[in-house]
Amino acid sequence: MLIDTDRRLGQNNYYESSVQRIPAQALDGDKRVDVLVVGAGYAGLSAAIELAQRGFSVAVLEADLACGGASGRNGGQAIVGYACSQASLRHYLGAQGAKAAWDLSIAALELIDERIREFGIACDRVHGYLQVADSVRKARALREEFDELRDWYGLDADFIGSSDVGRHIDSARYCAAVLDRHSGHLHPLKYGLGLLRAALALGVTVYENTPVRQLRRGPFLQAMTGSGCVTAEFGVLAGNCTLESWSPGVAPELTARVMPVGTYMVATEPMGEDLAMSLLPGNQAVCDNNLVLDYFRRSADHRLLFGGKVSYSTQTPGNLAHSMRRRLIEVFPQLRDQPLSHVWGGFVDISMNRAPDFGRLANNLYYLQGFSGHGLALTGLAGRLVAQALVGQAEKFDLLASIAHRRFPGGTALRMPALVLAMLYHRLRDKM
Repeated sequence: MLIDTDRRLGQNNYYESSVQRIPAQALDGDKRVDVLVVGAGYAGLSAAIELAQRGFSVAVLEADLACGGASGRNGGQAIVGYACSQASLRHYLGAQGAKAAWDLSIAALELIDERIREFGIACDRVHGYLQVADSVRKARALREEFDELRDWYGLDADFIGSSDVGRHIDSARYCAAVLDRHSGHLHPLKYGLGLLRAALALGVTVYENTPVRQLRRGPFLQAMTGSGCVTAEFGVLAGNCTLESWSPGVAPELTARVMPVGTYMVATEPMGEDLAMSLLPGNQAVCDNNLVLDYFRRSADHRLLFGGKVSYSTQTPGNLAHSMRRRLIEVFPQLRDQPLSHVWGGFVDISMNRAPDFGRLANNLYYLQGFSGHGLALTGLAGRLVAQALVGQAEKFDLLASIAHRRFPGGTALRMPALVLAMLYHRLRDKM
């Protein structure tokens, strides 16, 4: 998930500049509902929609604005699978469980299209995704993964060799690709605000600018804010617990299970339809298979939206626009003179094994976190699964909740320096 690291940087978010927000309301006083949801991103709004459709009264508490974090500023790529490999899932879940988890990720993509149709969400939805390799070694790894996903899991995709890559992306950087027809991209904030409107129409109450300061647990949950209290029989924690969006009084046992890693995006000025189409003729979303990866796509108004770069502290990197522009030009030298209009970024909440971290803190308190940069589709599915679990249909939720997770070593003081050293090693491997 992405969370704003710097208010000035966050205000330069391309997505925010292209939407009209629904007026926000903050909690003022006390309220009692059946279910309390903390976090008004995709996961929280999805859970609220599912629960409201089942007849529950639901209140959502959001520390900032709905979809103001990850759900409104990500790369817009809706991709099948998980941030961890299927081999990792076989280790944790066995072959049958890994196949069931894969099928859930397919269902997550289908759920996006289902909600777009059901609620009439206009969000520039496009199908098609290219995963690309920029070296012979990475091309071999890409081919091996493609063969596994096609043969074991039925991936609907084609492998594209070096002689044909140029027909799909006008960049000399890449020597192989996989074209996945099921995955794709959309405008993430338009989609998120569409979910917000759907939740409100179903009777869900959404309180923005209302951070939870303390969560009292027991037969009934009490979420204490600076301006009131929400009491509920059940609760769903669907925010990012790594930083300021959750107070330490909400779920301290979860914070060490995810690590905030910064990632950043830029948008070019509109470049005209002809140039935009020449870069990516099929209008697919693109991501490379490096550990420190680049990801990009065309926007509906003919910009290039380009993401990449990482940081391992809570500080926005210096000279960010310059370094991001350099990465973009390495991929598309023909955009050397194309000006940038927006620069923004935030944090991905990465788990140790890069698998999503779902579970229960009590019989009436559920949590969803650790999407590890792969959450646009999975967060919506997570909301549906937690709603099903709450009404007693927990088989699918429990499948993903059974994945073993460990705390990052070193605690809050040393986990970031340790990750910096590990990632430097992998970045050197990518370059070599």
